[in-house]
Amino acid sequence: MRQRLAAILAADGAGYSRLMAADERGTLAALDAARCLFRASIESHQGRVIDMAGDSVLAVFEAATGAVTAALEIQEQLKAHAATLASDRQMPFRIGIHLGDVIEKADGTVYGDGVNIASRLQGLAEPGGITVSDAVQSTLRQGLVASFDDLGEQRVKNIDKPVRVYRLRLDRPAIAVPRAAAPVALRDRVDKPAIAVLPFNNMSGDPEQEYFADGITEDIITELSRFRDLFVISRNSSFKYKGKAVEVQKFARELGARYVVEGSVRKVGKRVRITVQLIDAETDRHIWAERYDRELEDIFAIQDEVTSAIVSTLPGRVEAAARDFAARKTTDNMAAYECVLAGKVHHHRSTREDAAQALRLLDRAIELDPSYAHAHAWKGCVLGQTWTNGWCEDRDLTWKQVVDKLQTALALDDNDSDVHRILAAVDVAQGDLARARYHEQRALTLNPNDDLIVVQQGEILTWLGQPEEGIEWIRKAMRLNPYHPERFWNHLGRAYFVARRYGEAVDSFKRISAVDFTHHAFFAACFAQLGDAAAADAHAREVLARVPSFSVDNYLKTLHYTKESDRAHHREALLKAGLPA
Repeated sequence: MRQRLAAILAADGAGYSRLMAADERGTLAALDAARCLFRASIESHQGRVIDMAGDSVLAVFEAATGAVTAALEIQEQLKAHAATLASDRQMPFRIGIHLGDVIEKADGTVYGDGVNIASRLQGLAEPGGITVSDAVQSTLRQGLVASFDDLGEQRVKNIDKPVRVYRLRLDRPAIAVPRAAAPVALRDRVDKPAIAVLPFNNMSGDPEQEYFADGITEDIITELSRFRDLFVISRNSSFKYKGKAVEVQKFARELGARYVVEGSVRKVGKRVRITVQLIDAETDRHIWAERYDRELEDIFAIQDEVTSAIVSTLPGRVEAAARDFAARKTTDNMAAYECVLAGKVHHHRSTREDAAQALRLLDRAIELDPSYAHAHAWKGCVLGQTWTNGWCEDRDLTWKQVVDKLQTALALDDNDSDVHRILAAVDVAQGDLARARYHEQRALTLNPNDDLIVVQQGEILTWLGQPEEGIEWIRKAMRLNPYHPERFWNHLGRAYFVARRYGEAVDSFKRISAVDFTHHAFFAACFAQLGDAAAADAHAREVLARVPSFSVDNYLKTLHYTKESDRAHHREALLKAGLPA
């Protein structure tokens, strides 16, 4: 045991017994949400929760300022939540704060007069109010602006001496707490509220259910992306933090997000519990929290409900996209749904074995629900992965299967962005840029914040002879996903080359670690146009060393320029670098 000085926060719900008698399940759900708010605010201000028994909360802080700031945030959030409920369903909390000695045991529990005084101060607070001791008020008065009502000395149970009590005024800004400057990062480069979703925690105790939590996260990201007034950080960026202890403000700063969504999924039998919180990372404040207990068959309704609740709390109450969510086709077969989620997990691992397992799972999903469009689309995507990486025995047959699967998915559901994204890529590979643009526009309409769709828009515009516009789209994709694949730099370098911005093209290609002969060909062309004959010759020789049979005209046949002037420009630059026609 050790004795030390600490700020102690004690809280208790008002009307808890009455509410429990009226609605046990509803009250417990509200209590869990309140506990979530308490814990988040306490921990974000260097506090530690000691106990949350029943409707009470006990926490200790290193400083009184942290305790009071947390209490103010908690009451503000509880008040905002209560405004959405009928008056007879509200459960306000009383909070008391004292600065004094505590005895701390090895297991973290605390005892002593300091704890008792904080508890008695809580009892003197009004529902929804905060009372503090003289020791707290004096500390705040030394360096911070605060508004208090002096309630005088009060006799409290089991404490020998009277305690001078102050009521913290909540009807005006009560305290000015110095905060770090708001991070600039990437957020200032976008004109929309930026939001990132942390991978939801799997609380099922079963590692095999990890894909279920990941799938819920992905679906929420996708649904959020349907709102055009939000700038949603991509799945690829968020999942870089999966399985790591994350400091929300640092996570948001690194991804350039103002708002962060975090949560957990617990699946037991045929029921699922999803908890979710929305955090304003700039102020380190919880805006909203909720818990959903549902039969598993309600999973799509839960996703829509979570997404709508998040958007409704954002500044300005961002309006939803015009597209009617009800038109989106989903599956009623939850086993098929889980197979698709698991298949996505294996696909993202990007190995031959995982691709094979993903295909088995997607085949099972299609067997369970032949009309499940998303399963067909993802099978097409995984088949495309095997075709691209040479993981298939018959490339022609695999390519035909890719096209067939995507056409099937399209016939079943014309509102799946992945279907249109992959179809656009197939059309580019076949040289049909007009049709590729149609599918690309459909994909953008359905999911404007998917970095893979956005970068593809830049790629297609470059082939169509609009490289300056393409550059803007590719850079937007890089903002959406700061951890984007290296191939984004390839797209950007090519766009700069077509735009005759050769120095910037070189800088982009230099970001690629695994340089192949096509990159050396671009380097050679760029340096030739820049007048650096030595550098151009060095890269041209590297091209020929890797592909002795290289021919400029054969190479240009693999590219998809629609303007003859762009093709001629590229040919001239390659020949100027000394590569054979």
